[in-house]
Order: sequence, then structure tokens, then C-alpha cells
Amino acid sequence: MKPEALLSLIELHLPAAQKGDQEAFGQIVAGCQSGITAIALAIVRDIQASEDIAQEAFLNAWTHLRRLRSSSSFLPWLRQITRNLARDHLRRRKTERRFDGDMDDILRVVADPSPDVPDRLSRQDEEQVVADLIDELPEETREILLIYYREGQSSKQVADLLGMSDAAVRKRLQRARDSLRNDLVARLGDFARATAPTAAFTALVVAGLMVSPSAAAAGIAAGGAAASKGISKMLFGAGAASKGASKLLVGAAGGIVFALIAGIAGVLFGVRRYWGTAIDEQEKRQLAWYAVTGIAVVFLFTGLMGWAAHLDSMSWATAAFFGLIVAIGAMNLTWMPHILRRRHAQEAAISRVAAAMARREERKQAWLGIVLGLLFGGIGLAAASWMLHSTV
Repeated sequence: MKPEALLSLIELHLPAAQKGDQEAFGQIVAGCQSGITAIALAIVRDIQASEDIAQEAFLNAWTHLRRLRSSSSFLPWLRQITRNLARDHLRRRKTERRFDGDMDDILRVVADPSPDVPDRLSRQDEEQVVADLIDELPEETREILLIYYREGQSSKQVADLLGMSDAAVRKRLQRARDSLRNDLVARLGDFARATAPTAAFTALVVAGLMVSPSAAAAGIAAGGAAASKGISKMLFGAGAASKGASKLLVGAAGGIVFALIAGIAGVLFGVRRYWGTAIDEQEKRQLAWYAVTGIAVVFLFTGLMGWAAHLDSMSWATAAFFGLIVAIGAMNLTWMPHILRRRHAQEAAISRVAAAMARREERKQAWLGIVLGLLFGGIGLAAASWMLHSTV
């Protein structure tokens, strides 16, 4: 995307995004993601970690988007969030033993607790190559070089993303090229382009917008609140169209699937925040069991919602919906802290005050998410009930 187009895109979509328009924010994410992931990659030297950090940066920005007073402040603000998160990641790494993994491995960990040694060694070798390649770059130009090759080799684009002048970027690029071997420059270009985030990255961030960055339960509740609107329209609001058919059954599939996807996304996104930085195999396995149990809970309660729809029972559907939010919220408030207790102890050893503040914020966000989920879910279901009875 050309520099002028990116700035225009931010200016166009930011007002709507600040009002809660997730699609508008998704457009901004798509325009910025290559540069933001490159900034994180230059610091952490790990592809998966850089994407995790960039996702967290976007979600952090979404949470506090209303603080911005002008569109011109967005990129500098987002850059700083990303750099802070990347440096926090490196600090955590000093006290945490690193274990590679991703959410795709969760079911494998549960089904087969024995480590997949060849696969793990392959990943470690690949990541070591990445780290070695970035290490060979001059530290002051790592960001510039990675962004340059990910953004179509546009120095103007790099300048806009980093808040520098085009002339300064060109000068640093030339200095870096003069100091690097030609084969290294070629490898870097191929690497940066091949590892650039795709549309799947954008989709993952947008899916995570309904999830609180501080607590999985808050996210589940937010997702539940959003789902209640869809349920109101699709699961319970089809009475006028039924013409004698079951008013709850018509459109039930769409509403239940919506709730199912929202619930699973909330569980997985909440676990994924800790999966890549698990301090050992024990914590990783506990997180895997948490994810599997959470998904089972989502299937259980959405199944109950389907059963209630079949019985034309609004009361049972309401109970199932509320039960989903409360169950996942309770898991996050009790089980997740137990899983992370050793990690929390390490954080407290570094800064007891900061760790205590983080725990209070997590609990506050979790309770807020549960309350808001119940509140807005109740409003949505009450509206659905009214719509249903008004068509009788």
C-alpha cells in the first residue's frame, strides 16, 4: 500500500473504529500489519512471537482507541505499543525457559503428552536461522530493512511508518547495503516477503476484538454480548417469518453456530496469549487441558441452546446462554490463575507492585466482562422475547 493510501485509510476508518466498528478497525489492521509485525520481529527475532506481539498491540490499541485525538497520532502510538510489548517479551524471556508451540499443538499435547522431538528440533533449527539472520543486520537498521522489504521496497512507506524523513531512511538503507554482503541482502528480502502476515492475520485480530486483552472470560462475555444480538435476530427473532412453523427453531442453526464460534474463539484466544511463553511442559499441558475443557463447555451450552430452541423454550435458552458466560468466566477466575501461579510468582519476584496491579486488573476485567455479558445478553434475550410475542 502506498504511503498516502495508508494515511488516508487510517483517517477514513479511525472515526468509525473509535465508535466500535470492528470492520473499520480491520481495514486499519490490514494496512498496518506488515510494518507492525516487522517492528516486533526486529526486536524479538522470532516470527511467531512477533505476530503474537503485533496482535496484542492491535488489540491493546482497540481497547484504548478512544484516547486518540487525531488520526496522525495513530501510527506513532501503535509503534510505541508494539515496541513496549516486544521489550516486555524479551524481559520475560530472561526468567522463563522457552518452549516452542502454537495453538495448533494443543490437541496433540493432550492426546499425546510425549514430545515430538523431530518436529521440535526442526522448529528450533528454523527459528535459529531466523535469529542468526536478523543478528547479522546492523541493530539501528533492523526495523528499516525488514519493513522496507515487507512494504514493497518503498522508502517513503518506511518513513511514514517510523515517523522519519524519506531522506533519513534512504541514507540508512544505503549504509546498511554497503555494510552487508549481497547474498545476505538477497536472503533478507526473500525472508521478509515470505514471512509477511497474510489476510489470516487480519482475520485473527478482528476475531479477537470481541475478546478482552486482559482476560479470557471478559472476552467470552464480550463475545457472548455480541452473540446475543445475533441470537436475538437469528435464533429468537424469526417468529414473523415462521408462518406457523416453530418460531424458535427457524434460524436456530445460524444463531447457535454464531455463539459456538464466539465461544471457541474466546477460549482459544485467551489461552494463546500464554501458550507461546509457557514456562515449562507442565504449564503448557495445563493450558492445553484448559482449552479442551473450555471448548467442551462451549459445545455443551450451545447444545443446550439448540435443545431449548427445539422445545420452543425461551427460559431454557436464556439459562443456557447465561450458563455459558458464567462457566467460562468461572474457569478464568479460578482455574487459569492456578495454571499461571508459578509465572505470576516470577513476575512478583521482579516487581511485586506491578504484579499485584496486573492481577487486580485481570480480575477486574474478568468480572466486568461477565457482568456486561450477562447484562447485554439479558437485554438481547428480553428484546428477542418481546419480538417473539409481538408476532403471535
